[in-house]
Amino acid sequence: MRLQFTLLLLFYSLLGFGQKGALSGTVKSKGEFIEFVNVIISGTHLGASTNEQGAFFIENIPAGKHRVVVSGIGYLSWSREVTILENTTGFIEVELFEDVSQLEAVVVTGTMKEVTKMNSPIPIEVYAPSFFLKNPTPNIFEALSLVNGVQPQINCNVCNTGDIHINGLEGPYTMILIDGMPIVSSLSTVYGLAGIPNSLVKRMEIVKGPASTLYGSEAVGGVINIITKEPGYLPVLKLDAFATTVGEYNVDLSSGVKVGKASTLFGVNYFNYQQRRDINHDNFTDVPLQNRISLFNKWSFHRPSGKNFTLAGRYVHENRWGGELQWTPSFRGSNQIYGESIYTNRAELIGNYQLNTDAPVFVDYSYNFHQQDSYYGTIKYLASQQVAFAQVRFNKKLGKHDLLAGIPVRYIHYDDNTIGTAQGDGTNQPDITLLPGIFLQDEWQLSPTLTSLAGLRYDRHNVHGSIWTPRLSFKFSPDKNNTLRLTGGSGYRVVNLFTEDHAALTGSREVVIESDLAPEQSWNMNINYARNFLLNNGFINLDASLFYTYFTNKIVGDFLTDPNKIIYNNLEGHAISRGLTVNADVSLANSLKIISGITWMDVYQMQDSELGMTKVPQVQAPGFSGTFTLSYTLEKSNLTFDLSGRVTGPMYLPVVENDFRPAQSPWFALLNFQLTKTINSQFEIYAGVKNLLNFIPENPLLHPDDPFDRPGGKYFDENGNARPDTNPNGYTFDTTYNYAPIQGARGQLGLRWTIQ
Repeated sequence: MRLQFTLLLLFYSLLGFGQKGALSGTVKSKGEFIEFVNVIISGTHLGASTNEQGAFFIENIPAGKHRVVVSGIGYLSWSREVTILENTTGFIEVELFEDVSQLEAVVVTGTMKEVTKMNSPIPIEVYAPSFFLKNPTPNIFEALSLVNGVQPQINCNVCNTGDIHINGLEGPYTMILIDGMPIVSSLSTVYGLAGIPNSLVKRMEIVKGPASTLYGSEAVGGVINIITKEPGYLPVLKLDAFATTVGEYNVDLSSGVKVGKASTLFGVNYFNYQQRRDINHDNFTDVPLQNRISLFNKWSFHRPSGKNFTLAGRYVHENRWGGELQWTPSFRGSNQIYGESIYTNRAELIGNYQLNTDAPVFVDYSYNFHQQDSYYGTIKYLASQQVAFAQVRFNKKLGKHDLLAGIPVRYIHYDDNTIGTAQGDGTNQPDITLLPGIFLQDEWQLSPTLTSLAGLRYDRHNVHGSIWTPRLSFKFSPDKNNTLRLTGGSGYRVVNLFTEDHAALTGSREVVIESDLAPEQSWNMNINYARNFLLNNGFINLDASLFYTYFTNKIVGDFLTDPNKIIYNNLEGHAISRGLTVNADVSLANSLKIISGITWMDVYQMQDSELGMTKVPQVQAPGFSGTFTLSYTLEKSNLTFDLSGRVTGPMYLPVVENDFRPAQSPWFALLNFQLTKTINSQFEIYAGVKNLLNFIPENPLLHPDDPFDRPGGKYFDENGNARPDTNPNGYTFDTTYNYAPIQGARGQLGLRWTIQ
């Protein structure tokens, strides 16, 4: 009888005679409306997509019970049975949870056009904000410590300069993009990363391996693209604030507002740390004291023609210092009490304009100004940098070919008071880089299961001349659960002395350039396999990559020949980075989620010596590292438990000759625990412990009791020669020996508050 009734109802529905109703509603995630989410009436052709306010409306639905399925890219699907009454419009509110697996996330970094992660010929890792909330940090630099194969590296134990290593390659090989623009580069890589708050991040895309074909110099080791949130989809007010037991205070405040046909996002981040802690009793601050504010404003103008226009600006001001505990600003630049004091002012402008809609032509542009006023002991370092970038890109589909072409140009003006811009006659000459180029990429659908991607880029450097960088990739997907990718290509990097090693500016070493440095060249191959397992109670996603990069003309710093110098030259030989990385995402219906990864790698240089070619391991590149996050939610009590951490194997360190400290670091683990209580749609409270095992590295500084290397002092005689009784090895003050943060266990308490 029920079957007959169902068939009769279906028959009348098809004829248009059945009684009809409608369904409307809104879709949110963490209090924010979500656009472009699909809402489907299961078993019918009826459906709709949410608009800018996260709202949808579906009409002409046959009266009766139906299952509504809601799905969006980057979110777990939602379904529920609803009853549609005749001549009535029902209403539902849907709350979606972010899918940390991000299998169907839209990505742009690998191909510079929107494509789902699974369909991208280039392997890309995508991380949603929910991933970084498992271990809240005040900035992007610290947050990346939980990403497999990505290593935030501190290069100075006093001022905490840092850079991002991908697969063992140093910071200058990693390009940091904001909304696809080369905003963070050269001078700003040292402190600029600390000024990017997590609250602005919509998602983060990471490409491991050379991407110079699309992004040019610096994209040799990989690309990290920080996609900021879209205005108009945010609550009226969103606050995320936390404090730690050692006196760190961080506040993120954001607001989304509609202004006519435009929408805007305001964001403020404030971080303050003023505790002079000295865990290892060397009379030096363990981490620098900081006072930082970051202001962000983004506008989005939606036009009826579909030609959208976005414009964003950011300003960062920071005052940080580290040094001897007795230091005060009155000692800045003096030789009485050692301190490293850095004032940073930074302004950015990012924009995008769509010229037409039929065959999309986009104009991308950005500008940033970075000024640094600093003292490293008695050494004054004053630098400014301006980076202007513009690009016209064109995307057109021709049959099975998807073409992308672009004409980028980058202008860099860098000036400082060091030998980096000094001339032989004693005058100062700013370093100016003009880098126009052109690139072409063709994504060819060879068959339903096989796709190729071929690209070629030409750059004209104002000093080094013509540079070509090709790339070729293949993606084979026999079904939706298996994907094999093969990528090969070339990368290049031109030298920027500031980014080579900021330790040169700490006052502990002098920079020496032995010859004109030629651009580095690299050839890379990457094999990636992704496998998805759908379970009755969840899913498992596995991802594994073999990588191999061969460098010529590698720019290397010699720390060993002279303990007072860093000597730069092109490598007479070659360098290799090779290894294996494996990622696993597990999500079960019982609210258990696991994200983990391990990386094995071998990064080294082959140098000419009297004994022939000698293998020299890369410093601060661990042979093994692993990351994990484990989350479990008690739905009835709205409690979520997060355990996260990183395990790091031994790595070679920048020791000096006859150094008493080990040349390799020990195995160590940094673990974090957090408990989050969701009170209602407006409030969340979280508490936890960072560095649960209380791991603290040993002897981060060399001769901290004489940071000025004073003649006539404890370690040097009146002529500046090392005293044979107290300093037989000729040690000088050095700050570069680092393999882990110098912070012990500390508690954390935070609050998230959302106003719709």
